[in-house]
Amino acid sequence: MNIDLIYRRSLRKRVAGFPIRLGLMLVRRNSQVLPNMLGKIALEEAFALPRMKEQTERWASLFAVDGEKHAREVTDVAEIRTKYMDEYGVGYQILSYTAPGVQDIYDPKEAHSFAREINAYAAEQIKSKEDRFGCFACECPSTLSMHDPSEAATELERCVLELGFKGALVNDTQRSGHDGDDMIFYDGPEWDVFWETCTKLDVPFYLHPRNPTGTMFEKLWKDRKWLIGPPLSFAQGVGLSLLGMVTNGVFDRHPKLQIIIGHLGEHIPPDLWRIDHWFEDIKKPLGMAAQCKKTIRDYFAQNIWITTSGNFSSPLLQLCMTEISADRILFSIDYPFEQFEDACVWFDKTELNKIDKLKIGRENAKKLFKLGRYKDSEAQLKR
Repeated sequence: MNIDLIYRRSLRKRVAGFPIRLGLMLVRRNSQVLPNMLGKIALEEAFALPRMKEQTERWASLFAVDGEKHAREVTDVAEIRTKYMDEYGVGYQILSYTAPGVQDIYDPKEAHSFAREINAYAAEQIKSKEDRFGCFACECPSTLSMHDPSEAATELERCVLELGFKGALVNDTQRSGHDGDDMIFYDGPEWDVFWETCTKLDVPFYLHPRNPTGTMFEKLWKDRKWLIGPPLSFAQGVGLSLLGMVTNGVFDRHPKLQIIIGHLGEHIPPDLWRIDHWFEDIKKPLGMAAQCKKTIRDYFAQNIWITTSGNFSSPLLQLCMTEISADRILFSIDYPFEQFEDACVWFDKTELNKIDKLKIGRENAKKLFKLGRYKDSEAQLKR
């Protein structure tokens, strides 16, 4: 019997006859593959308003080989993705709005209006499916306009208390200024009112990348367009914002704040020793200690989580477990920019002990988001 084997890493290669492991990723086609872990929780999973399908398809041309398929899947909240969830053992998914989203709108009133429209739509879509779906108050995801800290805090509170959302997912900076060429970071003291609301509500905040715009795009990325997105720019943007929160004392002022970043840590975990060395041995003696009291490792242990979204590398996962521990890692996909089968088959086949696989696959997320029972939430691991 011939079995198609597909190894995904940019190009597809077919082999007939018997399984051959060509790399980290092996997928069987034309035969049923049963997941060995049911009830996985996925956190960075995008959707878009149906009325934005044409714009979404144009945007997808930057990130998807098949823009029409991408637009069809991202505007479908339940039917298509539920089939994928059932096929690949994902019991629960937390939705977030895709790009272009609220952080790309530099008019504050327009951004706030669009955020409320998205949040209302998402709440309606998941209302009868609460055993399978939750939602971030988010935009590409945050459907919080981040022009004004107090307004963002009020909208987050409404989304959590009235709509039952699980937290917020916001891009690393908010585009702003009369021509959209400025940007707002969230690490200054003026944002304390927002972070206080996050901790009061006891919900996490997912810091998500956005595309470079304005002068930043013109000077750094225009002539290097193939580096935009997952290859480089996303990690640089989130890394700058997250480490800015660390060094500007956000976690010292709000020690219970929980921040999530995707893509196995946005290039930070492999550099953790060097960051820690320079913070502790050079930057703090030069004055950084005034607002940054703990070590970078302390912040990762107490305030920062990472997900596997869009980064399905077993060696990197092992490194992250060594540097950060399985207690702070969460499974995710990054659908539809990444595919269920790639993420789920990789995770199911990755060699982890039972305790760590359950932690990363669902138990950490269940605790962080205080989730009740959902489909296969207590299912045993299969051998």
